[in-house]
Amino acid sequence: MSKLQLTDKWVLVTGASSGLGQEMAKQLATKYRVNLIIAARRKDKLDQLKAELESSAGVKVKVIVADLSVHADVVKMLDESLADGKLYGAILNAGVTFFGRNADLPWEQAQSIIQTNVNSVVYMTSRLVNHFEKAKTEGGVMIVSSMAAFFPVPYQAIYSATKAFIMAFANALSVEIKNPALSLTVYAPGGIATEMTEGKNFNDLKGWLMPVQQAATEGLNAFISRKHVHIPGFLNRVGNVFMGFMPRKFITKNMGKVYYKALLKAESL
Repeated sequence: MSKLQLTDKWVLVTGASSGLGQEMAKQLATKYRVNLIIAARRKDKLDQLKAELESSAGVKVKVIVADLSVHADVVKMLDESLADGKLYGAILNAGVTFFGRNADLPWEQAQSIIQTNVNSVVYMTSRLVNHFEKAKTEGGVMIVSSMAAFFPVPYQAIYSATKAFIMAFANALSVEIKNPALSLTVYAPGGIATEMTEGKNFNDLKGWLMPVQQAATEGLNAFISRKHVHIPGFLNRVGNVFMGFMPRKFITKNMGKVYYKALLKAESL
């Protein structure tokens, strides 16, 4: 399968108001001259990014304000993105987390995490794949998962479970795709230095975080190259292989110790 040809094409990026989504939108515009549909909750941030990219990169940018924990917003966003039939690709990046004891997570917030990380992603992916299958046109969809999909992360229990779900969903769905010009990629980074990891609970873990520029570059390379699953960073890839030979309970227990230590330190501040 040949690489995606992105120049002057339209690509949807969710979660584009900050972090990885924002950085991927910037690189798509400046490096590949991609026209963008950027979606997130914060209109002011999206408008600022639109003005910046239209001025600096000379591309077209559409803004869609959507809360992906609200299904009606997700439906509206897809309706608008697919309306003119010009969509070439989508990067489903938006996601939220909670770092702390699961017992301290309010159920309403847990539902919001699941709706954003799972329900909206399943709906968007299913609808986008169906669109490209029926149109029989070239395109690509990339879902941003996490290394937490491979190994459960204590103190981020629901988050890691959501990432495991969408990994399994995408891997299974990819086999059902009949359009040879459509690719479905899963991107599974480790921790990234973004707004989501700025809280004090992550202070002790910041040395492990990948710079967002590097994570965005590797993610876009995986998207364009139509990789099935991609883990960024050589050490992350080696570590993932190595941990595959170790008992899951041992890995989870030791990971839990690291995260618990960081949580205790943050609570003492």
